[in-house]
Amino acid sequence: MMNLKRKSLLLLLLTITAGATSWAQQAVDIGNRRELFVDHHLVDQLKNATFQLHHPRNEGEVLKFDNPWEGNFSAYCTIIKDQGLYRAYYRGVRNAGEDGSAEEVTCYAESVDGVNWTKPDLGLKEIDGSKHNNAILAHEAPMTHNFSPFVDANPNANPEERYKAIGGIKKSGLMAYVSADGIHWKKKQQESVFTKGLFDSQNVAFWSESERQYVCYFRTWSGEGYHGFRSVSRTTSTDFIHWTEPEAMTFGDTPLEHLYTQQTSPYFRAPHIYVAIGARFMPNRQVVSEEQAAKLDVNPKYYKDCSDAIFMTSRGGNVYDRTFMESYIRPGVGLANWVSRSNYPALNVVQTSDTEMSVYVNEEYAQPKAHLKRYSMRLDGFTSLTAPYSGGELITKPFIFKGSQLEINYSTSAAGEIKIEIQDQNGKPIPGFTLEDAQPIIGNEITRIVSWKGGEDISQFASKPVRLRVYVKDGDLYSFKFN
Repeated sequence: MMNLKRKSLLLLLLTITAGATSWAQQAVDIGNRRELFVDHHLVDQLKNATFQLHHPRNEGEVLKFDNPWEGNFSAYCTIIKDQGLYRAYYRGVRNAGEDGSAEEVTCYAESVDGVNWTKPDLGLKEIDGSKHNNAILAHEAPMTHNFSPFVDANPNANPEERYKAIGGIKKSGLMAYVSADGIHWKKKQQESVFTKGLFDSQNVAFWSESERQYVCYFRTWSGEGYHGFRSVSRTTSTDFIHWTEPEAMTFGDTPLEHLYTQQTSPYFRAPHIYVAIGARFMPNRQVVSEEQAAKLDVNPKYYKDCSDAIFMTSRGGNVYDRTFMESYIRPGVGLANWVSRSNYPALNVVQTSDTEMSVYVNEEYAQPKAHLKRYSMRLDGFTSLTAPYSGGELITKPFIFKGSQLEINYSTSAAGEIKIEIQDQNGKPIPGFTLEDAQPIIGNEITRIVSWKGGEDISQFASKPVRLRVYVKDGDLYSFKFN
């Protein structure tokens, strides 16, 4: 009988220990990474609170495609901020032609503030008998059709190859380029590095700090060949030369849409979150009439469709999160941006002030006034956790953090507030860190340290599974991180 009781007690203890271990294993390890409310990765419960998509503010035209070697069909722009200098790379071509035509060149512009841009006379490439231009690549079709560069964040990258790029179409495959300064480029090798895609769009690559490898997102279609929906696939590499078998991206339980570009890149304040501000293409959804198209002087083949910008994210793997199906940036007032292939976002979001970041959009496509426009947002302000005046709350899944302070990016009304409670992994409020102990947070700040009656120091909970209960009244919480 005693042996049976001892066995039962031992079994009970083992069960409890296994349960505790299971809880710890289920906890998400976020370290001191910044977390944004762009998906439900950390969400356990939402009560009278929602995630809200915020729309960038139109800051006006910043770059005209008005040089003779640029023009109406300039597109596939990339914006890079590197050591205080903003760089823009884009396709220059005035007349419509086949993808990869000999007329296409890769142009360059730069800025010290992301607002005022200049086109330097680089003297590198001869166009129409002159080297007085801002081209970094010419006479290298089809790579100049969609040349897409990035700054290599790989800590082991060769300094002479600090800048990398890909470009090409189905016929050529993707070619790899490298550069030490972002101006003078050469092919990594003479043969293409990847061929298993259709590539009829801007294909993008970057070094993933979280995945510790190069990642490439490229154009495929949902059907065979050019049938079905324009979509995205992904491949990875450890050396930028040898790439894995492609894997089609998935979009959760959402309807397929034509994604003309996807512009996937690591968000600079949270590089484990890939932000994709892409172009949603609506073929044959005509807004502009033939007479209106003539007044706009838009190319006759480019006004019978429309498009806008969408927002989605990924945390690696072959999954995009489309929590927000609504338009992120709508076409502007008037008809000039209700034509085919307008409103295509440039690759990358960049910081343009202490409180602001910017995304750039290709507008008035296939028209003489084609240009790049800047749109601004608050830092981390893609989305937010929001609740009305009556108040609402979020409870996170169990997670493990590193640090001693909780930092938030938030805004409230004068009547609103945010309070945060720390719970144990089972959802029990921890004495001294309950909602009643929390200092109400009121205001509008990019950085605020959360405090309770016991102060700001929460290092005692580091490396242990905890939850947050976030109460919001007439306010928005954009992000949080542990310092």
